[in-house]
Amino acid sequence: MSKNRKNVVDILLVEDNPGDVRLAREALLDARVLTNLHVVNDGEQAITFLKDEAGNGLPDIIILDLNLPRKDGREVLAEIKTDPKLRHIPILILTTSRAEQDIRSAYDLHANCFITKAVDWERSCEIVKLIENFWLRTATLPSHGS
Repeated sequence: MSKNRKNVVDILLVEDNPGDVRLAREALLDARVLTNLHVVNDGEQAITFLKDEAGNGLPDIIILDLNLPRKDGREVLAEIKTDPKLRHIPILILTTSRAEQDIRSAYDLHANCFITKAVDWERSCEIVKLIENFWLRTATLPSHGS
């Protein structure tokens, strides 16, 4: 992963839907910020990826679906936010859920934002651009002390 965050923003996308992964890849190709997108397909892979990368550099941001196989996004979020080496990483929940219970529990587990996925391609691309504009261009992300 990038050691120079000024040049590259490392993103971990935790998503099991190939269409949503493709959308993120394509939308980030047009980004005005250079990104390095890492993709894992389930919650267990996400935790393994983060534990393996802890010594080499962590992602600058995590985009996490809630509905995942093997270990759901809520469990992943809780595990990350209770780990002192990982909890500083901003986590954006990007899910199909609109349920108030999911929204509240995500924030209770210290998610940094909750976004409901769009049903059409155009709106989905717009959401990825909004994420880019705010989280990758406007917000200041924490350094990892590397």
